[in-house]
Amino acid sequence: MSERDAQRKLKRGLNLARSGPTLSVPTQDTTIGKFLTHSGTFKDGDLLVNKDGLRIVSHSDAGEAPPTVVKPLDNNMSLADLDSIKVIGQGSGGIVQLVRHKWTGQFFALKVIQLNIQESIRNQIAQELKISLLTTQCPNVVVCYQCFYDNGVISIVLEFMDGGSLADFLKIVKTIPEPYLAAICKQVLKGLIYLHHEKHIIHRDLKPSNILINHRGEVKISDFGVSAIIASSSAQRDTFIGTYNYMAPERISGQKHGYISDIWSLGLVVLECATGQFPYPVRGNFYELLEAVVDQPAPFAPPDQFSPEFCSFISDCIQKNAADRKSAQLLLSHPFLTMYDDLEIDLASYFTSSGTPLATFRTCPPRLHFNYTVFSLYFGSQVCSQQMKKSRDV
Repeated sequence: MSERDAQRKLKRGLNLARSGPTLSVPTQDTTIGKFLTHSGTFKDGDLLVNKDGLRIVSHSDAGEAPPTVVKPLDNNMSLADLDSIKVIGQGSGGIVQLVRHKWTGQFFALKVIQLNIQESIRNQIAQELKISLLTTQCPNVVVCYQCFYDNGVISIVLEFMDGGSLADFLKIVKTIPEPYLAAICKQVLKGLIYLHHEKHIIHRDLKPSNILINHRGEVKISDFGVSAIIASSSAQRDTFIGTYNYMAPERISGQKHGYISDIWSLGLVVLECATGQFPYPVRGNFYELLEAVVDQPAPFAPPDQFSPEFCSFISDCIQKNAADRKSAQLLLSHPFLTMYDDLEIDLASYFTSSGTPLATFRTCPPRLHFNYTVFSLYFGSQVCSQQMKKSRDV
């Protein structure tokens, strides 16, 4: 082909291109960020796509946008949506795993329970399921998001409290000062008021490991495996289950008991947090401890170490005669809980600055906070510490 023929063909091609279809370029206002959720999932209408694949979310209302977070009792959640990260605890008949929702990036605690266990444990699990489903509306009770049953296994999806339990926290800080303890008590009492007077539930296993905390400064009651729903606010129970160390004298003696037995347990928990040790001295065996609870004088807060208000609060909780104990509603207005109001106690800062490895440190903008727990589980504590330093330097 001659040079002149080549130039002729090129000219014809340019003329066709000018008269043919044109490309539509997106405006500067249209960015990929418009279609991404905070967790990095591409979302357009009912289409969700991320590293785990593609999913179509159905909605009763075609105009409704797909949810960016999972809500309690969400029927769209399935076990296949959850990625297991690490076992974080063990309980009656099963384990607790930290899991991540593939489509929203949310973290949950997944309680996995095999049903080839004792009848009494199965009854406790059924009770826990019933209570968990009843108590999703209280900010001071751990939220149940969904329950599944498959091939002999019950899986309960629970709210993940990234600060761990009060027992974990005590291992780090040893003792908790009165102002922070008052703020913690307020939230626990609000949870008990909800259980006792709105849902007619006795917890019956209140202890430091069943009180959970998070980086937002929230304190929530968990683990209703041995709770009892009772028909009315005046009903009594005479069954003997729960953690013996924090059990009220009337329960150890096999007497009927009501909501007020939880108050004895609360008093022991608060006193332990303040002093750094369990209120009863170490005994030779389990039976000696039970005898001490029933036969010996009740523990008290040393008046030379604590405020009169704190000592009074402990006394109102730890009374051997159940009738002499104050209810959760009355305790919420106790002077010990109001004397530090003007200090504006910040539990969020206290929990996250304690040095506990279970804390989430918010060093980035709210939408991109740095989760120490999850980051360290994936990459190790050394890399995690380096990342924290970089985040602080930003």
